[in-house]
Amino acid sequence: MSSDTIVAIATPSGRGGVGIIRLSGPLAYAIGVQLSNQKNLVPRIASYSQLLNKQGDLLDNGLVIYFKAPHSFTGEDIVEFQAHGSPLLLDCLLNECVACGARLARPGEFSERAFINDKIDLTQAEAIADLIQASSLTAARMAVRSLQGDFSSKINDLNEKLIHLRLYVEAAIDFPEEEIDFLGDGKVALMLDEIINRLTKIRASATQGALLREGLSIVIAGKPNAGKSTLINCLAGREVAIVTDVAGTTRDVMREHILMDDLPVHIIDTAGLRESDDVVEQEGIRRAWKEVSQADCVLMVTDIRQVDQASELDQAIRNHLPEGVPLIKIFNKIDAANTEASSKGDTIFLSAKTAEGINLLKDKIKELVGFQPAEGQFLARRRHLQALDSAHQLLLTGQQQLITSRAGELLAEDLRLAHLVLCEITGEFSSDDLLGKIFSSFCIGK
Repeated sequence: MSSDTIVAIATPSGRGGVGIIRLSGPLAYAIGVQLSNQKNLVPRIASYSQLLNKQGDLLDNGLVIYFKAPHSFTGEDIVEFQAHGSPLLLDCLLNECVACGARLARPGEFSERAFINDKIDLTQAEAIADLIQASSLTAARMAVRSLQGDFSSKINDLNEKLIHLRLYVEAAIDFPEEEIDFLGDGKVALMLDEIINRLTKIRASATQGALLREGLSIVIAGKPNAGKSTLINCLAGREVAIVTDVAGTTRDVMREHILMDDLPVHIIDTAGLRESDDVVEQEGIRRAWKEVSQADCVLMVTDIRQVDQASELDQAIRNHLPEGVPLIKIFNKIDAANTEASSKGDTIFLSAKTAEGINLLKDKIKELVGFQPAEGQFLARRRHLQALDSAHQLLLTGQQQLITSRAGELLAEDLRLAHLVLCEITGEFSSDDLLGKIFSSFCIGK
């Protein structure tokens, strides 16, 4: 446990009905007794108290709650003052705590101490921040599942099987004089297959979790006057972009954040893609191509009455797209061409003006990015996906070593490295740089 006692305001900035000051550390109890005018604090009992300054002057009346170590969130003594939610009053209480020997907490330091004191693992710590920042009900539910340890238990179970396989392989290497061919009897291959299959399933669930946490970046691109701004207005459900008959109205990147059936989506409207002598429009087109190259999905919008432009534009956009990024071709303005909304392959016929066919587009987007929210999933971060991918590649490499040359030593090394990578997810093995980066993104009171 740390020798420092930390303090922070645990409620959002601004005025409110209630404001909370949180203390954690060896001086928390003494400061709680001194500032609450109490002789003693009973663990887990809320006491209605006068809240005083160091000189004994009354600041407010409120509640004081004491959590005795190790039965607290951080594993240390914790005291919470619940006062009226005046920013001035909370600052006064905060300063009094500092005057009594506490120091201001760093971002995420409460959660960091909970992690260091083995109250939670790293994925649970991250789930706290994800739950606070959740932008949809589904994301919040999945963050709660991670906080309860669902993701951690899956990784720990996978690690247990990996350790068992490592022991088996190491034994085969250490006792080569045994008559049984441990590497060639098929048991290692079966165990390795099972681990790879389990890892693949966890990766699929983590992909869904990452989509729900970070959202999907969708870029709308096309020629001028194709209806891109009308489309973003339709998807957003309100007028966020200016729509006129003048070509080149949109000259800069415009962003809007929406929920598409609980999937957070960052929609990006861009300038019309064409040759231009206008310096301002040229800069808008340059930015449009930049957004296309960074997109998770691109909607290529074409006026259905100008289908001859689609082929050339399609190729130009694909030249800027990273490998694997889906491109949906949209033929807009079916209302002006007396055509019905329809979906065929990666092509959608719709009217952004009347919203006919918009649901077909939403379904196609979710289909192409593989979004299938379901019970039992959890939120995940990009670092989790990277770790799972690295472990998967190491296991495949080890599998190849086993199949082609029965190289037990090389397989053992790949299994060891895969184990270390998976341990980074839960924080069983983590660098200080990684921990600093994670907890610095938390709010101060957590």
